[in-house]
Amino acid sequence: MSNILQKPLFKRTYKKLAPNQRPEVNAAIRAIAADPEIGEGKKADLAGVSVYKFSVASQQYLLAYCQEANGDIVLLAIGVHENFYRDLNRNLR
Repeated sequence: MSNILQKPLFKRTYKKLAPNQRPEVNAAIRAIAADPEIGEGKKADLAGVSVYKFSVASQQYLLAYCQEANGDIVLLAIGVHENFYRDLNRNLR
């Protein structure tokens, strides 16, 4: 079984989530762990990054992650669509 690692950007955002939002996020993480190919692969600056979309309280959230060569899954960022890709790209550089 692969390990699930968290980047600081993901940790900070997860900590700020309301308690009623966390079960939905945890379910999304379990879905990614069960099938790392579930997310949509990105191109250009974000090549190698996949994004999984899911709903939390009728709002769409995005969870960016990548899979390392050893099978570990690295959770990069989570958030709503607004400025998500811009902030993700800025934090990956």
